[in-house]
Formats: sequence, structure tokens, C-alpha cells
Amino acid sequence: MDVSTREQWMVIVDETIAAQPRVAAQLLGMVRGLGGITDGFSVDQMEHALQTATRAERDGADEEVIVASLLHDVGKLISVPNHPRIAAEILRPYVRHEVYCMIAHHQEFQGRWYYEYLGMDTNLRERHVGEPWYELAERFADVWDQKAFDPNYRSETLEHFEPLVTRVFARAKSI
Repeated sequence: MDVSTREQWMVIVDETIAAQPRVAAQLLGMVRGLGGITDGFSVDQMEHALQTATRAERDGADEEVIVASLLHDVGKLISVPNHPRIAAEILRPYVRHEVYCMIAHHQEFQGRWYYEYLGMDTNLRERHVGEPWYELAERFADVWDQKAFDPNYRSETLEHFEPLVTRVFARAKSI
């Protein structure tokens, strides 16, 4: 890098932009990979992702929120304890800040529903009261995510969400 030229970097930038569709394809593959993970839940994690995104879409959420809802647990392919931050960092360059925060902190909001069984504080979400993204994160956790383990729910297919994922990941908003 220390001996590179502007012309070389322009080639790299052009090729990176041209290859951007691979990001959406890889992320859709990650969602498919969640299909092999149940971890004791009544549906696998791919179905959970589809149900969460479907609930968000049917509730009128925008594309960034729907895509983030679909991808919110992809970090579980790598680390269950740190999965919210992994998913949020994948999303960060492509979504607005409140959507990033919704995913980054979703476990703290989700804890209201089960942390008592683990001897943990069920009110961790309260540390975020007053944040501009609080209501979105609360809606995500309480209305879409925590209810998305229903084996009888009719969710949309992954193919249904593919155009949304492709649009959201077409170009980074930031780096």
C-alpha cells in the first residue's frame, strides 16, 4: 500500500463497486446457513429470521428495517453471545444509525422476556431510554423478534426478501 498509486486505487474502487452484488449473495447464504441451527427453539434460526422479517414487513417497516430484521441473527453462525454486534457491524455501512442500534442492542431488549430464568437483569433495555432509536428497538424486540418462533406462522420465503437485500447492500452509505 505504501507504494500504490491513485490509478491503482481507482481500479480497486471500480472493481469493488462492480463486485458489490456478491455481498447480498453471501448474506443470503448466511441466512440459509441458519437453517441448520435450532439450539432448542421450536423453529430453526432461518425460519426465525424469515418470521421476524415478515412480521416487520407486514407491520409496515421500511426496507432497511426489514433487511436488518432478516439478518439480525446471522452472527450466530460465528458467536451466539456476540451475535447482535456481529450482525450490526455487517449492517452498519448500509443502514441508518437507528437501524444499526436496533440490531446492536436487540439482545438487551430481548432479555425482558427471559433473562429472569438466567438470573440476569430483565430491564437492561432501560439503560437506553431516551435514545432516538429506543422505540424502534423496542418494537423490533417486542412485536417482531420475540414472537418469531411460531412453527405455525406463515412467513415469506427467503427469495421474497432477496430484492430488498440486494437493494440495501447495493452501495455502502459509509465506510
